[in-house]
Amino acid sequence: MLQRTIPDPDQTDTPVQRLAGLINAFEPAQEPPPRSLWAFILWSVRGAWPVLLLAAVISALVGTTEVISALLLGLIIDAVVETGPVDFFAQHTWLIVGFVAFFIILRPVAFGLSSAANSIVVQPNVYVLVQSRLNRWTLGQPVTFFDNDFAGRIAQKQVQTARALTDVANETINTMAFALASILGSVVLLLTIDARIALALAVWLVGYLALIRYFLPQVRVRSGARAGARAQVSGQVVDTITNIKTVKLFAHSDFEDRAALNAMGIFRDRAVEFGEVQAWFRFWLMVCAGILPVLLIGGTVWLWALGLATPGAIAAAGAVAIRIAQMTGWVSFVLMAIYGNLGEVEDGMKTLTPRPTLQDTPDAHDMGRVQGAVRFDKVGFAYGRQSGGVEALDLAIEPGDKIGIVGASGAGKSTLVALLLRLYDVEAGRILIDGQDIREVTQESLRRNIAMVTQETAMFNRSAFENIRYGRPDATMAEVEAAARAAEAHEFILELQDHEGRRGYEAHLGERGVRLSGGQRQRIALARAFLKNAPILVLDEATSALDSEVEAAVQDALIPLMEGKTVLAIAHRLSTIAQLDRIIVLDEGRIIEQGSHDELLAREGTYARFWARQSGGFLGCDEDELQA
Repeated sequence: MLQRTIPDPDQTDTPVQRLAGLINAFEPAQEPPPRSLWAFILWSVRGAWPVLLLAAVISALVGTTEVISALLLGLIIDAVVETGPVDFFAQHTWLIVGFVAFFIILRPVAFGLSSAANSIVVQPNVYVLVQSRLNRWTLGQPVTFFDNDFAGRIAQKQVQTARALTDVANETINTMAFALASILGSVVLLLTIDARIALALAVWLVGYLALIRYFLPQVRVRSGARAGARAQVSGQVVDTITNIKTVKLFAHSDFEDRAALNAMGIFRDRAVEFGEVQAWFRFWLMVCAGILPVLLIGGTVWLWALGLATPGAIAAAGAVAIRIAQMTGWVSFVLMAIYGNLGEVEDGMKTLTPRPTLQDTPDAHDMGRVQGAVRFDKVGFAYGRQSGGVEALDLAIEPGDKIGIVGASGAGKSTLVALLLRLYDVEAGRILIDGQDIREVTQESLRRNIAMVTQETAMFNRSAFENIRYGRPDATMAEVEAAARAAEAHEFILELQDHEGRRGYEAHLGERGVRLSGGQRQRIALARAFLKNAPILVLDEATSALDSEVEAAVQDALIPLMEGKTVLAIAHRLSTIAQLDRIIVLDEGRIIEQGSHDELLAREGTYARFWARQSGGFLGCDEDELQA
């Protein structure tokens, strides 16, 4: 069976892997991501800087080869003019050898090293480094973070930001270091011809930089707006596809199409705005690029006419001018892409870097495996509102107690469970497990002690084996099968086959388990809970999607699962909780009744009224009273 493992950055089987291993692409960040752009960029690639700087140095050395090319061209022309064709080869053997060696050996090697640094070391590693850090940070966000956004949009922002930052790093190294070295080398070369030619290049550079300074901030802003609109399109489309069955059932394809077209229209408008500034930028760049050869070649020819420059100097200045003019468009296009990517990074950063509203305290400790005593001590929570949720709730549950929870819609049942799992922090009071305030322990250690099966079962688009083993990742195949048998899932799993021909436990279940019926999904979820074997078990309508025959079998299987565990079971089908030790009746966030099934019936209160309205264990005409 395949296992999900963290890649080993130290694998060095081949020279290429050793080269790629110069950056640890999976190194975690040691602090939260900053919310300012440049600090965020530093955070994203921290640990990779020495290698990035080395790659930039190699690229700069490659840039100097452009100047050396122009210098050698000038020397060859001057030598030809000076000696003539008869004596040229005899008198300039070493110049010719150096010329050939430079262009056939040294220059290709330099470009090859620079290409390897970027394509093997920088690009693959920086992308993974940035996305792994963003993904790790996103996984630490509370559920409200995901409730308030599109899943597709969040994923798009991760990919967008990692890709944009990778492009910034790559282009800064591959282009900017190269171009800077080329220009500095060109200034030095022109100084050897005449300081006035070097001054002409310097004046041109000032104008070029002024043009860039004017346009690039506009590029950055409009690129960020375009990226935000693009992510909104992705979020809208993913939201529709995720709920495609609902779209089909309500015959709302046209409605969803209009919603998508509206988002696409906004993206198109932002893209046109970006294209407008891009077009003007390119036009003025070409004007600027055309001025340079006129300045340098014209100026050197003028000096030659005065007897102050050689034909080789004209050739060298011309080569430099034409190369820099060509580079101008290339570099400016790259600068525009860099600023555009910075806009996308900034846009992604705003979405992905908020501080979690629910965090472990700095001194939070691992709570270890608990006995299962649970205490709600005057707990109040209303989702930040004036009412709703639970209010002044007192409830003590001893280890091994089996508690049923009943109440009408909005009574606080789901809130009570969410607070126990610390998906939210209480606004008043406290929750204790084995005497430990759950706010003082790590969230991971708290949730390791609680197994939960919900009415809306969560399935991954992975194999049946992996979905069950999610309850305990180190479980063996035999243990997974035992859990599946206990949950009455083994037989139907053996009959599974996916679109790629995988069968049984290897068959993939589809997105959110779409290839399974509701009852099958719930039995997979029950098997996962069996395997986790946590001391506290929460059942939120855990058998609601099962037919009567399978439900009876699963309820029989739940008996050994609940043995020795603290159980909280939310149920609308009251027959499923009638045999539990105690039943809690909630109303408007308060406990209004509690006792055994028989005690509550004898009291003839709210629970007795609910029971009387049921027929065969199902709610009758007033079913809405007990909807979650």
